[in-house]
Amino acid sequence: MNTEKFRSEDVAVLLIDHQVGTMGWVKSISFEEMKLNTILLAKTAKVLQIPTVLTSSMEDRAQGPLLPELQEIFPQEFAARIQRAGVIDAMEDVNFFNAVKQTGKKKFIVAGVTNDVCTVLPVLTLLRAGNQVQVVADAGGSPSKISDEMALHRMDRAGAILTSSMQVLAELAGSWATPQGAELAKATAELRAQRRE
Repeated sequence: MNTEKFRSEDVAVLLIDHQVGTMGWVKSISFEEMKLNTILLAKTAKVLQIPTVLTSSMEDRAQGPLLPELQEIFPQEFAARIQRAGVIDAMEDVNFFNAVKQTGKKKFIVAGVTNDVCTVLPVLTLLRAGNQVQVVADAGGSPSKISDEMALHRMDRAGAILTSSMQVLAELAGSWATPQGAELAKATAELRAQRRE
């Protein structure tokens, strides 16, 4: 089992299909919790200047647009998002594949909606290509708990490391005493406050 620590300078973040319609199909975690965890992951990548690739699928259909908060956090990445025309495994979309390749990384932090379709397939493709992958399980979800569990189990068995948004933040930040760590500590405090509301 791979227990190597991921460091911010060695990774890229892939956010797959965090679309308001698709997120509404998820029942294994609440919409609000999934959204807050996704925003925390995005803020982590932004603060630590981690290359981030956004993708969506069929925004003009029921899937809808990406979360507007992602546009606020990543205006350039949002503008450059890969808008797939229905390709399910994002890694099989040539534009997304090329964007991932251009990061120059072999270690990826992946979150997607839904885990049982939009996350599992590109994660398996990334692993088959020899990459290391952490899947942020709580920044995604599935239409049922069992489908989510099966997707997470399949990725785990294939060699992905399952993690959470807070674990990723702590692992990548490394210290609360740095300017970036202090900014991320503030983001976690804001998250806790929002959960209490």
